Amino acid sequence: MGHLQTGPRGPSRRAETITEWPGGAGRAAPGGHSADIVPDFELIVGQPRQSFRWTVHDHPYPFAKWHYHPEYELHLIQKTSGKMFVGDYIGNFEPGNLVLTGPNLPHNWVSDNVVGLTIRDRDMLIQFSDETVRDMMRVAPELEEVEPLLDDARFGIEFHGEAARFGAQVLQRIGTAGPTRRMLYFLELLDELNRTREKTILSSRNYAPTLDHAVSDTISRAIDFLIGKLGEEIRLSDVAHHCGMSDAAFSRFFKKNTGHGFVRYVNRMRVNRACVLLTQQDRPVTEICYDTGFNNLSNFNRQFLAMCGMTPSEYRRHAKRNLKKSPDPYRRDPDSPHVHTDNAATLQRGLADDAGSSHTAAGRSDRGRRVNA
Repeated sequence: MGHLQTGPRGPSRRAETITEWPGGAGRAAPGGHSADIVPDFELIVGQPRQSFRWTVHDHPYPFAKWHYHPEYELHLIQKTSGKMFVGDYIGNFEPGNLVLTGPNLPHNWVSDNVVGLTIRDRDMLIQFSDETVRDMMRVAPELEEVEPLLDDARFGIEFHGEAARFGAQVLQRIGTAGPTRRMLYFLELLDELNRTREKTILSSRNYAPTLDHAVSDTISRAIDFLIGKLGEEIRLSDVAHHCGMSDAAFSRFFKKNTGHGFVRYVNRMRVNRACVLLTQQDRPVTEICYDTGFNNLSNFNRQFLAMCGMTPSEYRRHAKRNLKKSPDPYRRDPDSPHVHTDNAATLQRGLADDAGSSHTAAGRSDRGRRVNA
């Protein structure tokens, strides 16, 4: 594509073979070629009523590994140096490294000389879905100007010089900005990264990753089932049976691929559903509590406060004062008895995120447990 100019560091280096396993430093690659290494699928979850996810995390981190997800990701390394793997590209990174990856493009950053150490706030990033940007383009056609950036992100883009410094500064501002300013920074970021000439495409155009689609299909199947039963009693065993797995196998599978224990994830689905209803309806908080599957008001209030930072009543007042109505990701199509997978995709963007804390919390079995919070 003629619009992309090679940055000052010259053409990107293509990886004919991977001599270091991208899942961790110092591990040999089984088979040698990047295509032989199947990346793990990551389910991205974000805060309620936000169109993109911003986060900072330490290293090591559960999803700091060779992985992929359907969302775009703008990733800033703040500390350490080492090797980065993006598609079939291998290169060096250092603090200030800024890379945009597109949907389902495997990636990982492996820091040197950090075995046994915890690197605080090594990574800062935002993640957003292709659907979010396309929806914005339909409302504001001017945003179609960033289409070239999105096209090239499917192969990975590294930014250099002033563009990388600008991107790092805006990412940091997003983390402390209010909702409106946050969105303005996001749009400014897309515009500047689209226009800059200080960037390099990383992965080769013909790179075709080996992805385990069975994992993402099973996750979508589980989420669709949960959406349909959200106001009812939900047991892990029921979802496991629906997905054709044993309780123990499904519990491990779900935690590995979502970053959340089963009970925690369902509670977050219910709180997110409550956020939508509190904004769109005037029904009493008590009714919404039971409609979203909680079995008592005190527990509903406690879970809501922990996840949203305010009580349900406070959230309703805030939302009606500042926010427009949003679509309900749990609404069934009136013409169909089934929940569509589009709803599952919307849910994945709307769930509150605490993947880091859920991974570090002491593990416990959710098998056969009634999920009523």
